[in-house]
Amino acid sequence: MTRYDPTSPGPVPSPCIGICRMEEGTGLCSGCLRTIDEIACWGGASEAVKREVWREIRRREAAQSSGATRR
Repeated sequence: MTRYDPTSPGPVPSPCIGICRMEEGTGLCSGCLRTIDEIACWGGASEAVKREVWREIRRREAAQSSGATRR
């Protein structure tokens, strides 16, 4: 996944890495860790909303690293 800092100014890149498979247990894409709603709304979302999605992705990554949840 792209190492994007959600506090960075400028355009917000998509977290999509081309591995698009929704995980039944978590409801998250196994490639980018977004929900289906986050994926569907991305194109029309404001930069602020996109940054918030990235912050949520970072929280999900941290939770997975700590073993709190599984992909």
